[in-house]
Amino acid sequence: MPLYESTFIARQDMSRQDVTKLADSLSTIVEQGGGKVVKNEYWGLKSLAYRIQKHRKGHYAMLAIDAPPVAIKEMERNIRINEDIVRALTVRVDEIPEGPSAMMQQSRSDSYTPDVEVAADIIVADEPLS
Repeated sequence: MPLYESTFIARQDMSRQDVTKLADSLSTIVEQGGGKVVKNEYWGLKSLAYRIQKHRKGHYAMLAIDAPPVAIKEMERNIRINEDIVRALTVRVDEIPEGPSAMMQQSRSDSYTPDVEVAADIIVADEPLS
């Protein structure tokens, strides 16, 4: 079956438990369609880049799904009907990575540590630069 990642943003006035229940209800829809949810992640309450339906923040959640397209269409239909979901995006992926997603790894780290070290070369010139 094809693999999908579905990310949605729920209203800021909902509690974390409400968002979890919402994600579970979407998981149930996928399972009724013959698929399964491989990963269910809650990313937290984050500020939006711009106002959406008068909301400045939103609860982010991501579902990694292994399901037929019919189940995904039904889930997306329910997302569009639900007034608690501000935005949603579902994309087809080649594989679902093992372990936590990049957003979950970022929230666990306390400080930013770059993956690549930047080395500065010092150029010594015999003549002054003009």
